[in-house]
Amino acid sequence: MATGIRETDLYLPVKRMLEGQGYTVKGEVGAVDVVAVRDGDEPVIVELKAGFSLSLFHQAIQRQSICDAVYVAVPRGTGRASYKALADNQALCRRLGLGLISVRLGDGFVEIHCDPAPYKPRQSKPRRTRLLREFVRLVGDPNSGGSTRRNLVTAYRQEVLVCLRMLGDAGPSKAAEVARATRIAHARRLMADNHYGWFERVSTGIYALSPKGVAAIQDYAAELEKLAVSRISDTSLDRASAP
Repeated sequence: MATGIRETDLYLPVKRMLEGQGYTVKGEVGAVDVVAVRDGDEPVIVELKAGFSLSLFHQAIQRQSICDAVYVAVPRGTGRASYKALADNQALCRRLGLGLISVRLGDGFVEIHCDPAPYKPRQSKPRRTRLLREFVRLVGDPNSGGSTRRNLVTAYRQEVLVCLRMLGDAGPSKAAEVARATRIAHARRLMADNHYGWFERVSTGIYALSPKGVAAIQDYAAELEKLAVSRISDTSLDRASAP
C-alpha cells in the first residue's frame, strides 16, 4: 500500500467521473466504498484501495454477489514498475470479470482501463504446441515441479548431452551417423549451433568434441548417466505400448 495515500483521496475524483456520466453517487453505503445509481441501469460499485492487494480483489469478488458492475480503483503511480503492476492487474481484473480504474492524484485524472465483463480466455495453439513438444522431447522427469527457472534441464540440453556422449564414445563422426545413433534427427544443427561450445567441426559434415566438450564429459557425468537410464526406460515403454 502506497505510503501517505488514503482511500478517501480517491473518492472525489471517482465521484466526479461517475457524476459526469449521469450517475448519482454516494460513499460508504453499507459495506461498499462507492455506489453509483442511474435510472434504467443496474448499480455500479467501486472498491477503493491505496494499492493493489489480495484483500482488494477478495472484496471486489464479494461485491459481485450484489451486481455485475464492480470496479476496483487505485492510485496511478509513475515509473516502469507501476506501469507493469497496472498492466498485470488489469489482466487479473479481466479474468475476474472486474473493472479497473486508476486515479492520478496530482490532478485528479481518472482513467477506466477495463469494464466488467465475463472472461473469455483466448488460448494460444502455438504455445500449447510448444509446451507439448517440449514434454515429448524431455527424457524422463529431470526437474522437480516448482523449481526456479535457473539451471533447469531442458529437452535441448538433454539432446546436446546425448550428442556429447556419443562423440565421447565414438570419437569424430559424421553428423548423419550421430543423428542415426542418437535418434536425434536435428543433431547436425545442434552441433553446428554449438550453444555450449562443446563441439567443433573437423571437416565437412564431421564433428568432434572441443576441449570444453571433453571436460563436460566429466562435469556432467552424473547427468549423463541419469539420461542414459531414462532413455532406456522411455524406449522400453515405447516398445511396450506399440501395437
